[in-house]
Amino acid sequence: MFRNIFTSRRMVWIWCAWLLVLLVMGLMRVLFYFRFSHGSGVQGSIWPAWWMGFRFDLRIASMLIIPPLVLSSFTFGNPFKRKAARIFWLSYLAIAGFALFVFYMADFQYYDYRHARLDAELLGFMEDAGISLEMVWQSYPVVRILLFLCAGIFGWIWLNRRMLKALNKREFIHSRRNLVISFSVTLLAFLFFCWGKVNIFPLRWSDAASLKNDFKAQMALNPFESFLNSLRFRNEQPDPEKVKSYYPALAAAMKLPQTDSFPSGFTRQVAPTVNNNGKQPNIVLVLCESFSFYKTTMSGNPLNPTPYFDSLSRQGLFFSNCFSPAYGTARGVWATLTGTPDVTFIKTASRNPRAVDQHCIINDFTGYSKQYFIGGSASWANIRGLIQNNISDLKLYEEQDYSSPKRDVWGISDKDLFMEALQVMNKEQKPFFSIIQTANNHRPYTIPKEDAAEMGMKSHPLDSLLTYGFNVNSSSAATNEEYNAMRYMDFCIRKFMEEAARQPWFNETIFLFIGDHGIRGNGGSLVPKAYTEGGLTCEHVPLLIYSPTLPKAAYPFICSQIDVLPTLAGMAGIPYTNTTLGRDLVQLAKDSTAQKFAFIIDHDTKNYGVVWNDYYYSKAIKGNSETVRSLLPNPTSTMSNGEKKEYRQLATALLETSRYLIYNNKKTKKLP
Repeated sequence: MFRNIFTSRRMVWIWCAWLLVLLVMGLMRVLFYFRFSHGSGVQGSIWPAWWMGFRFDLRIASMLIIPPLVLSSFTFGNPFKRKAARIFWLSYLAIAGFALFVFYMADFQYYDYRHARLDAELLGFMEDAGISLEMVWQSYPVVRILLFLCAGIFGWIWLNRRMLKALNKREFIHSRRNLVISFSVTLLAFLFFCWGKVNIFPLRWSDAASLKNDFKAQMALNPFESFLNSLRFRNEQPDPEKVKSYYPALAAAMKLPQTDSFPSGFTRQVAPTVNNNGKQPNIVLVLCESFSFYKTTMSGNPLNPTPYFDSLSRQGLFFSNCFSPAYGTARGVWATLTGTPDVTFIKTASRNPRAVDQHCIINDFTGYSKQYFIGGSASWANIRGLIQNNISDLKLYEEQDYSSPKRDVWGISDKDLFMEALQVMNKEQKPFFSIIQTANNHRPYTIPKEDAAEMGMKSHPLDSLLTYGFNVNSSSAATNEEYNAMRYMDFCIRKFMEEAARQPWFNETIFLFIGDHGIRGNGGSLVPKAYTEGGLTCEHVPLLIYSPTLPKAAYPFICSQIDVLPTLAGMAGIPYTNTTLGRDLVQLAKDSTAQKFAFIIDHDTKNYGVVWNDYYYSKAIKGNSETVRSLLPNPTSTMSNGEKKEYRQLATALLETSRYLIYNNKKTKKLP
């Protein structure tokens, strides 16, 4: 039978074209493995990931070749009988090859940036195309990448032309019966490869999660599979009936009103819990770019990248188990300012015109001047619309408002940003609420020469960097850049706090530092094993509240980025209206009966879950796949079915409620 398949030069062409696609995709997976496996924390056999990846590649190759298989069976579409057909199929394969190489080149750089395969989140970056392209130009060897891309596409086109030309010169003896057999067998084989399984259900991207290792799952996918499947999430809409059905579980966990309280139960009038004797403390909220806990000195990291912040954390209220709900700066800013996790797909909530109207607790800080400082442009991710539309009397400072020079795509340096913010604060005649958003701990990792000289650049062997969490690249130079960027953030915070301490308002100010998100990577022995395997390194961030008048305390309980504003309002003695999911951490610490948890949504793996007590429970957004990981170093027991149901209910309640609140957390009145 197999001999019959190759009695037609058309069928030989089909199979050769299919094999060429498969070969290119296989080579790309080999390159992916050698490029990114260093420091990935992968353990055990890698062969299951290779096998699953091969099956995903079979699907894409078969989907690509089925159209020429079917259409070339007709005379008008046969490239060996019609010149127009030959031109058409060569053009088709050239376009397919172009897409193949472009997707893989984009996928490699995307993974280098986000530690996740290419997905529809890229469409969000394209909305800020100017900023995204400038960042790419400053961070990557774009010219070299384009040369590789052009060489790959040229070689692809040449091979396909050569193959058709060689086959056109050969004669094959075949019967009509053999043609029917070869076509039928080939079509059935390709359809089976598209299905991917001997099962009633097809091979799905979520099957990669069965590998139970983040890097293995990422390696098994290819950019077409991850991108096309993520497009399915673009029309996720809130379902009030689901929110209502899950409200009792959420109310029990958060101590909300229980009886017939949806949706009114989310609106709570919170009275002051502290007496500041009529004084209104200043508030400085610093959103620290890519502040991964496992990369910091506070985790016990022997590379000691953040010695100043480590010392500062021992002088304030330090929360060592804080999580951002999702990865990404725009999502981190959203969660901090609104108290709602950003659970939207494709774009971020800040880019969604339907979600632009949001209640914000900062508006309850009456009598305060309010400033937002960003080193670059607030047009990025529509942060401008989020803050200016929802925070009254806010003064926004961007790169054009400073005297300091622009350093890279993200605007002025973080040190200059802190110093510029201090100049504004020093002029204030009334209490101020200032938000500072840093950016230099981010590609292209720009450190001004004068600052590099003052702080002193350091380097470590690549093996040490990979062991202790700095795994941005298999190149020692690039990974040391990441390490020094973390050190530079620590340096900038030190310079800021030292200068702030000289100001008359310092003793009357509450400083809060928190990471906007973490970075996916191998936390090794610095954090529980589940953090690396479950991707929690993406969301685990330090949270520090510091004021000269505050007592010192270390809090290991689980908390969230969405808790920032309720906590600051509580500490400032501000009565406020809470309409979303954040809670006052100071009061939470005093309540031994309170449930302490953090919601997580991983847009890269398409999972959501909850970190609660001693477990991280996660569930696929589509389908029933779920995983339970212990957060203990030496777990002695497993979760019972009853406990799993409780975790599932809370996680789903938080997902559906967040989806609902994004569209139903409007301000009670328009800003002036």
